[in-house]
Amino acid sequence: MIALSLALIAAGGAGVAVLLVQVGNRTDVVTVVRDVQVGQVLTENDLGKASVALDPTVKAVRGTDLKSVVGKRAAVELKPGSLLATSQVTKDSLVKAGEQLVPIGLKPEQVPATTLMPGQKVELVHVPAQGATDNTGKTSSATPETIDGRVVKASDAAPGTGIVVVDVATSSADGPTAAAWVSAGTLRLVLAAPDGN
Repeated sequence: MIALSLALIAAGGAGVAVLLVQVGNRTDVVTVVRDVQVGQVLTENDLGKASVALDPTVKAVRGTDLKSVVGKRAAVELKPGSLLATSQVTKDSLVKAGEQLVPIGLKPEQVPATTLMPGQKVELVHVPAQGATDNTGKTSSATPETIDGRVVKASDAAPGTGIVVVDVATSSADGPTAAAWVSAGTLRLVLAAPDGN
């Protein structure tokens, strides 16, 4: 009985030692405490800190680096309770110099099944109304006009209508044309191949 008791005490002591080692290996990291939209500038009110046992493969921002991410923009949508990774923030504006932002409303049947992500390359295609004619009075059969673009943000589907609004960055020269296509209801959004071709 005495030997058994000593064994149990030893085992308990070993368990406490392991627990203390695990607690000692915890790391302070930066967390997200409220919703942050794509492109929004981060403030200290958006962020918090937590002490976690962090796997080395997790690239979370360390608590000591919190101030280094304040003032940067969210490159993706951030949700409360998540750890902040360095890849989720950027110091660059999501709309670059020489670009314009064109909002495009897509009906449910026009929304790609593939989730639209910031930075994804797209083509804006001009699709004239069915039966539309050119300036000679003949139905146009020319190859549709296209404009290269890049997704900046895609909204959730609107309740009731299911419409998704996609903010697309285009060159400043193409922005007005794309906006005119949107207004006329003759614009369609097509996903570009991963290599952009």
